[in-house]
Amino acid sequence: MTIAGSDSGGGAGIQADLRTFAFHCVHGTSCLTCVTAQNTLEVTEVAAISVAVVNAQIETVVKDIKIQAVKTGMLLNAEIMQAVAKQVEKSSLPNLVVDPVMVSRSGAQLIDDDAVACLRDVLLPIASIVTPNRYEAQILSGLTINTLDDMRAAAERIHQLGAKAVLVKGGAMEGSLRGTDVWFDGQTRSTLRTTTVETKNNHGTGCTLSAAIAANLARGKEALTAVRLAKDYVTAALNYALDLGQGSGPVGHFWALLGNHGEIATEKQT
Repeated sequence: MTIAGSDSGGGAGIQADLRTFAFHCVHGTSCLTCVTAQNTLEVTEVAAISVAVVNAQIETVVKDIKIQAVKTGMLLNAEIMQAVAKQVEKSSLPNLVVDPVMVSRSGAQLIDDDAVACLRDVLLPIASIVTPNRYEAQILSGLTINTLDDMRAAAERIHQLGAKAVLVKGGAMEGSLRGTDVWFDGQTRSTLRTTTVETKNNHGTGCTLSAAIAANLARGKEALTAVRLAKDYVTAALNYALDLGQGSGPVGHFWALLGNHGEIATEKQT
């Protein structure tokens, strides 16, 4: 299940999550938290879904369909976050992957301070994996992040907030650290690196990564393995990003359908 916002431009949010689930051969259910009016250049409107409707979406799905993993994206406000946390606990939903969606890769804060506090105090303690970017990790840890050691320290500090595992993403880091992620689960600390893809069309990478992690967890993968597979998937999708619109286009979620890549993708997923 994805619990997130709608991106009318189709590059991120619920739309990206469902495409990612489909690629990984898992059935995706959804709970919409907000509706946005956006394209590759800008977001012009955001409207929250009522807490009652958020609750109804989750309750209606889980009473009929067994949920094997959940990812959260844009939850928008503290009231929605509290409702989602209660539903996760009430239904004992497993494998909760929290993409904080607090601060953009450019450093702009996307939710208010009350929502940030709620995410930290209510949602993180029940998360299986949390995937903050550099700026989100700075807010959650209270540390300034400029180096690999800073990323490691932030991951450990965020882990202390209650999440079972933390992946501090390095997409907004500079130089050789760009794209380098740090994993910490209380026992294992790993530095994850892949080839850096130079493209302006990277819209939806955070949503896609967390959705891919959730999909791999639903398929029974161990947590760190799920993260590694998800990171590889996002790298491949960036290599086949779509040059749509005048701004930042989306990653190519179904890259394996292009050219002769179908057999390679099938082998990787088996």
